[in-house]
Amino acid sequence: MAARRVVLTCAWIGALFFLVTGAWSLLAPHSFFDVVAGFPPYNRHLFHDEGAFKLGLAAGLLAAIFGRSGLAVGLWAGAVGASAHALSHWIDADLGGSSTASALLTVLAAALAAGLVLAETRRMQPRHESPPDDAGRLNSIVRGT
Repeated sequence: MAARRVVLTCAWIGALFFLVTGAWSLLAPHSFFDVVAGFPPYNRHLFHDEGAFKLGLAAGLLAAIFGRSGLAVGLWAGAVGASAHALSHWIDADLGGSSTASALLTVLAAALAAGLVLAETRRMQPRHESPPDDAGRLNSIVRGT
């Protein structure tokens, strides 16, 4: 079990790193630029996007830590990253870019979020034993059970 603890510790380190630096970059991009990533020229939207995708990585790692399926991990990462990315485009609409990008990114985020909700709702439903397949039924009939 020592290997599992190491793996979880590494995942927690990554999740916390991406969560803190992603939130910082998205919420205070100029501060993030000044303290961490001083590669001129400063571009607010670039740091907003960078923060959005880091938040998606953090969400994926956290979902994995808490035992979600591979598909749910991907949906958590995609839904959070796409939602924050759409938000960054709405916030930065005054900086340029495509006039339809914000709306299209919002639709993408909504689709990923809907998939996530369905995946997580399905996870919470009690599992019923699957009925035996045809071969199992045939064997039961032949054995008289």
